[in-house]
Amino acid sequence: MSTGVPSTVGQGLIPEDNIVGWILNIVYFIVFFIFIFYGQRIQTTVMLREIESSLFRLKLARDRGRKIAISTIQEIGKPTEDPTARVDRVLEHVAIPPIDLDPSGIVRKLEHIIDVRDLRFKEEVKLMAPQANETELDNLTNVLESALILNQIYKVVRHFYLMGKKTLSFYVILQLQMVLPQIMKESQAYASALRAFALGQPVGDGVGALVAARLMHGKSEREMAEDIVVGEVPIEGRTAYVLKAKGPGGNTGKPGEAVKQILEEKEGGIARVIMVDAAQKLEGEEPGEVIEGTGAAIGGTGVERYKIEEVATKYRVPVSAVLIKVGIEDVISTMRKEIADSVVEATERIKTIIRETTKEGDYIIVAGIGNTTGIGQ
Repeated sequence: MSTGVPSTVGQGLIPEDNIVGWILNIVYFIVFFIFIFYGQRIQTTVMLREIESSLFRLKLARDRGRKIAISTIQEIGKPTEDPTARVDRVLEHVAIPPIDLDPSGIVRKLEHIIDVRDLRFKEEVKLMAPQANETELDNLTNVLESALILNQIYKVVRHFYLMGKKTLSFYVILQLQMVLPQIMKESQAYASALRAFALGQPVGDGVGALVAARLMHGKSEREMAEDIVVGEVPIEGRTAYVLKAKGPGGNTGKPGEAVKQILEEKEGGIARVIMVDAAQKLEGEEPGEVIEGTGAAIGGTGVERYKIEEVATKYRVPVSAVLIKVGIEDVISTMRKEIADSVVEATERIKTIIRETTKEGDYIIVAGIGNTTGIGQ
C-alpha cells in the first residue's frame, strides 16, 4: 500500500545505462588522445609492415634471378669452374652517367659509356659460358641484366625502408609506400623475363622487330651499324629499307645509327621514316591495340632516338610511328597471343601510311624496334 513517500531504493546510484555511456565516452576520449599524439606513429608502423612484406617478395625474386642466371650459365655455357663469384660481381655492376654540368656532347659521352658497359657484359658472359654460341651469349647477357635490375630494385627499396625505419620519418615511408605498387609490377616483369630470356622466347618488347621480320621474310639482307640487319622490300610500289636488330639472340642493336647511315647514303632522298615499336598501354586499354603517331618511337637511354631526330631534322624527312600497346608486365615477359596477333594489323597500318603519304617509286625506311629474343630473320 502506497504511503505517498518516495522510495529510497537505489538513491545515490548511477543507472546502468548511464554507466555504459560513461565507459564508452571515456574509451572514446582515450582513443582520441592516443590518435592525436601517436596516430602518425601507429600509421607509420602499419606502413612499415606492408613495405616489409613487399621487400620480402623482392628478396625472393632477386634470389631467384641470381639462381636462374647461375644455373642457365652452367647448363648452356658448360664452364670449367663455378661461375657464382663472377655472377655476383656482375650483379653489383653500376654504370656511371656522364657529367651534365656542360650538356654539350652529353649524348656522345653517354653512348660511349653504354658501349663500354655492353662490351664488358659480353666479355664477362664469354668467360663464364665458353661453350655458348652467339645467340646463347646474347640471351645470357639479357638474363644477367634482368637479374642485375632485380638486385638493384631490391637494394634501393631496402635502403629507403631501413632509412624510414631508423628515422621513423613518416614522409620517407609514405613516398615509398606510394610508389611500391608500380615497383612490384616492374619487378614481376623482370622476374618473368628471366625465364623468357633463358629459353630464348620472344618478349612483348620485340613486337616491333617481329613486324619487321614479317616484312623481310624471304628477302636478302645485309648487316648495317651494330647488330642491325637491313633488307630492301617492295611495298605498294615503293622501295622500303626494312631494318631490325639481328636475331634470334637478345639484341636491340643501334637502329638510330642504321637510319642515319641510310639517310646519308641516299643524301636525304627518303620520303618517310616509319618506326614500329611497343608502347606502354594505359589502364583500361587492351594489349595488342595498334595506334599511330608522329615522331621517333624508340625507348632506352635516348641515344638512338637523338640520332634519328637529328638526321631526320637535317634532311627534313617526316617520321611516323606505328605503336602496339603492351602492359608494363608484358614488355619483357613472354609475348602474349594478343600482342603477337597485332602484327597483322600493324603491317596493314604501315602499308596505309605508305599509300597515303608517299608516291610510287619513293624510298622509305621501316624500322622495327625492340628486343629480338627468339625472333630470327
